Amino acid sequence: MSSRPAPAGPRPLSVRRLLPPGLLFALPFLALFAVFLLWPLGQGLWTAFTDKALSAHTPSFVGLDNFSEAFGDAEMWRALWHTVLFTLISTVPLVVVALGMALLVHTGLPGQWVWRLSFFAPYLLPVGVVSLLWLWLYQPDLGLYNHLLSALGLDQIAWLSDESVAMWAIALTTLWWTVGFNFLLYLAALQSIPDHLYEAAAIDGAGAWRRLFSITLPQLSRITVVIGVLQILASLKVFDQVYLLTKGGPNNATRPVVEYIYDVGFTGYRLGYASAISYIFFALVVLASAAQFAVLRRREK
Repeated sequence: MSSRPAPAGPRPLSVRRLLPPGLLFALPFLALFAVFLLWPLGQGLWTAFTDKALSAHTPSFVGLDNFSEAFGDAEMWRALWHTVLFTLISTVPLVVVALGMALLVHTGLPGQWVWRLSFFAPYLLPVGVVSLLWLWLYQPDLGLYNHLLSALGLDQIAWLSDESVAMWAIALTTLWWTVGFNFLLYLAALQSIPDHLYEAAAIDGAGAWRRLFSITLPQLSRITVVIGVLQILASLKVFDQVYLLTKGGPNNATRPVVEYIYDVGFTGYRLGYASAISYIFFALVVLASAAQFAVLRRREK
């Protein structure tokens, strides 16, 4: 007589059966996200409630003292205003100039590859190279710009040592350096506009300016909003070119809030207070982003 095999017992539960397949694929990313983003965010927030410093003393809990001090810190508000000012004077040119460059290339100028390369190439340069190049251009006596002003019979300008000019000089450097990315986005959007819209407008007798304001600009409205949002967020985080060109001077007239956080934390050794300012600035950036997306969502409706 042949013996029947014993019935198999319950199969052990595996990780694959316990977790949905999509979550298994996302686990490596979630692990890295938690280690390199969530954990530093939580650690930084805890530091903001302590008097931690770059010294050997053990930090102690101070509650909201760092935040209350920050709200009464005139230098922090001054640095925040410099950040907002830089955002205002850099965002509009970075959108308008990029649009003009994209329109020029899209119209079919001869030697398009030269124009595209010259417009986009500065964006590929590291900030150290850009800052060093523009430091030479801004030199008071030997710089190209003051040499041109002297040749025209005009007074020379203290580009980086005059409080009323330095921020504009930094914005000009940023415009030359980063406008290529916005130009590329606009050029891609222009190439996606259907040709039949322009053909129908031409049959109706619409001229070039009419086609620009009735077809091109309305079709670019969505990408314009996206570029504006990205540019505002990037300008609010300005630090590198300011630190390399002026180190926040003259007389802290160009110091943005990110550089002030750096000075407080790594020059003044007050990591707890610097963390508090960081989270105040983070909250302001989140509010600005939420307002922009709310406006975008309302326009889409």
